[in-house]
Amino acid sequence: MIETERLELRPVSLDDKEDMYEYASDKETAYFVFDQHRSLEMTEEAIIVHFMRDPLGKFGIVLKGTGKLIGTIDLRVKDENHRAILGYVLNKAFQGKGYMTEAGEALLDYAFNVLNLDCVAALHDERNEASGRVMRRLGMQKEGVMRHVGKWKNGEYFNDVYYSILKKEYEQMHKKQ
Repeated sequence: MIETERLELRPVSLDDKEDMYEYASDKETAYFVFDQHRSLEMTEEAIIVHFMRDPLGKFGIVLKGTGKLIGTIDLRVKDENHRAILGYVLNKAFQGKGYMTEAGEALLDYAFNVLNLDCVAALHDERNEASGRVMRRLGMQKEGVMRHVGKWKNGEYFNDVYYSILKKEYEQMHKKQ
């Protein structure tokens, strides 16, 4: 478990299914991340398959003192080159309060100071600018746009915007604080 001022990052369990369903069943929240959950059973299956079967680097974002799961964040480590990919989703009722930036900062600290990684990258669908703002607040730099990466829902093409931060940039950013 990783603790921040307002959050606990911990493994996701089946006890979180109602909280996860709350945002995973929301069309707007799920659109850029995964297929909208149509039932609580679909959420249970997602927890088992994605979070419990292979839990390494995957965290539930939980409000301290309440136990409420408000989102998830993960760090997918690519061992061969000391890199990782950061991914996240947040219940829209809790957006705009700095929670995702706080969780992201905690995982960057873990990535660079515990795992000794050299680079953490993230990407977002270019239509999801809120995700890009989180990446910039984390100190990530835009590297470019991968056009027509694939077809998304309703057969439409999408473009991914790619960001990253190097360990030396992270260290320099935190030296100033």
